[in-house]
Amino acid sequence: MTSIRFSLFVIFTLLLSSTCIAQQPQYEFRGVWIATVLGIDWPPQNVSVAQQKAEFIRQLDLHKRNGMNAIIAQVRPSGDAFYPSPYEPWSQWLTGVQGRAPVPFYDPLAFMIQETHKRGMEFHAWLNPYRAEFSIGRSSVASDNMIRKRPDWFVTYGTTRYFNPSNKQVQQFVIDVVKDIVRRYDIDGIHMDDYFYPYPIGNKPFPDDYAYKKSGTTLSKADWRRSNVDSMIRNLDIAIKTLKPWCKFGISPFAVWRNASQDPDGSNTKAGMTNYDDLYADILLWLKKGWIDYVTPQLYREIGDHLIAYETMVDWWSKHSYGRHVYIGHGIYRYYENNTNWKKPAQIPEQIRILRNNPRIQGSVYFSSKSFDRNPAGWNDSLRNNYYRLPAKIPPMPWLPERPKN
Repeated sequence: MTSIRFSLFVIFTLLLSSTCIAQQPQYEFRGVWIATVLGIDWPPQNVSVAQQKAEFIRQLDLHKRNGMNAIIAQVRPSGDAFYPSPYEPWSQWLTGVQGRAPVPFYDPLAFMIQETHKRGMEFHAWLNPYRAEFSIGRSSVASDNMIRKRPDWFVTYGTTRYFNPSNKQVQQFVIDVVKDIVRRYDIDGIHMDDYFYPYPIGNKPFPDDYAYKKSGTTLSKADWRRSNVDSMIRNLDIAIKTLKPWCKFGISPFAVWRNASQDPDGSNTKAGMTNYDDLYADILLWLKKGWIDYVTPQLYREIGDHLIAYETMVDWWSKHSYGRHVYIGHGIYRYYENNTNWKKPAQIPEQIRILRNNPRIQGSVYFSSKSFDRNPAGWNDSLRNNYYRLPAKIPPMPWLPERPKN
C-alpha cells in the first residue's frame, strides 16, 4: 500500500507541475528592477571596475535562470548619470564621488545593455525625473552639477533637493537628458518610477507658492501641479517616439491612483496617500491619452491586505489600462520584513496565478534584484522550476512599429 500511495503522490505532483507549466503564457513580461541609488542592488561600493562588471553579470545570470526576460536598471538616480553624459555628472554611487569617472574607464550603461541583450532580455533605462540631491549636506555634489550652475531651478523639501517641476527649463532639461539616452544607446524602453512631486512630509507644504502665483494660472494649485507633470510626460513621449518610434515608455506608479471615497473611478482601497492627490501624477490621463506604453503599479501589498489588497488592485488596474500594457510590480523585498504574510511560500505564486487569470494583465516586475540572492521563501525555485520554467516572449505592443533588425 505504501508503494501505491507513493506512486499516486508522484503522479499527482507531475500532473500538478504539468498543469502549471501548460498554463504559462507564450507572451509575458518578466522583469526585475536593479536599483543603483545608495547601491541598493548595484554596483557594490568600493570595488574595482572588474568586480562591478562581474557582479552585474552574476545578477543577470541569476534572473535569466529564474526565467526573466527584462531588466529595468536605474541609470539616473539623482540628477546624475551611470554613463558619460553631456548634461549631468557621473553618479556618486558608481565611483564614490559625484563627477568622478570610473578607472579604468568604461561606460556602465553600454555595458549593461550589451550584457542584457546578450542573454535575450530587454533593457529599460530607469530615470528619476526630479530628485537632484539625495541628502542635502551629505550627498556628493560635483562642481558641474546643475545645482551649482542653475540654483534657481531647484527647491528644497525636507532633506532633499528637487528640480522644480513647474519650471519649463527644468522640464526641457529632463527631456534633453532622455533624448540623449534614446539617441545614443540601444535601449528598449525609458522607465520612470513613482517620484514625481515628492511624497508629503507630514503637513509640511511643498515650497512652490511663489511659482504658482507667478504663473498667473486660473487652475487650482493641485491642478496646476498635475498639469506641470502632464506636460513633461506628454513631451517626453513625443521626444522618445520622434527619435525611435519603437522605444517604449513606461511608468511604475504608487499602487493607488485614487480611493473610491475620493473618486467614483477610484479603487476600493484605504490608501493614506495617492498618485493623483499627493504626487500629482494623473496616471489614468497618461494611459487614456496614450502618452505611455505600459504601467507597472507597485503593488507591494499582500493578498487580502486590509488597506490595499493585491487582488483588488490587479483587477482595478486591469480595468483602467485603456489598451496599454499592465505589468504588476511585486514587492519580494518584503520577505525580509517582520511580516508573516510575506514569509509564506505561496505569496508570490498566488500573486502570479491571480494576474495570469486576468487577460488584461501582461506580466510582472520584481523589486528588487538583490532580494533574490537568498532565494526568499524558495521563490527562485518556484519561478525557475514551475511558473517561469518555460521561456516567454515579450508581449508585442500593436500601436508601436517593430524594432528594426540589427
